[in-house]
Amino acid sequence: MLKLHTIVCSTRPGRVGLSVGRWFHAAAQGHGGFEAELVDLADFALPVYDEPHHPRLQRYEQAHTRAWAASVAAADAYVFVTPEYNYGPPPSFVNALTYVYREWNHKAAGFVSYGGVSGGMRAVQAERLMLTSLKVMPMAEQVSIPMVGQQIDGEGVFTPTEGQGKGAAAMLTELARWAGALKPLRAEA
Repeated sequence: MLKLHTIVCSTRPGRVGLSVGRWFHAAAQGHGGFEAELVDLADFALPVYDEPHHPRLQRYEQAHTRAWAASVAAADAYVFVTPEYNYGPPPSFVNALTYVYREWNHKAAGFVSYGGVSGGMRAVQAERLMLTSLKVMPMAEQVSIPMVGQQIDGEGVFTPTEGQGKGAAAMLTELARWAGALKPLRAEA
């Protein structure tokens, strides 16, 4: 079975990404196309890139890099739960992408973005470009959550709209197709 990592990309205190990530992870588990795992980028405590060698060499000296590389390598596909900071991606996400290279190659990715009125869509546009340079195929389907705070209750539970739920299911189906189609390329590498 294909393995999907839902990666919560925000690491800042007070973030809502974990609430959104938990919802999407449950949707991924219910979909049935993947063995799903929720990954919190904050758990890796990645400092600004601190490896002496280029990531394509895979000569990692730091324990946090080895742990992150193992996590990235373990998945066939990713869904990035990402906010928009100042019209762009969160720095934690950009930093995490640059830590490894080959571990990302020939995999598929989707996005669940959130924020204010734009729902994080401007951040996703930049993230798509970054992922293609890592040989990751970003899906056209995505889930956008504008005014995310209005969908999180006092207990921190995110409740999607009907459209967001349908969008998640459609993205997961397409993600499974692409992850499966790319599997021979991963095997060759």
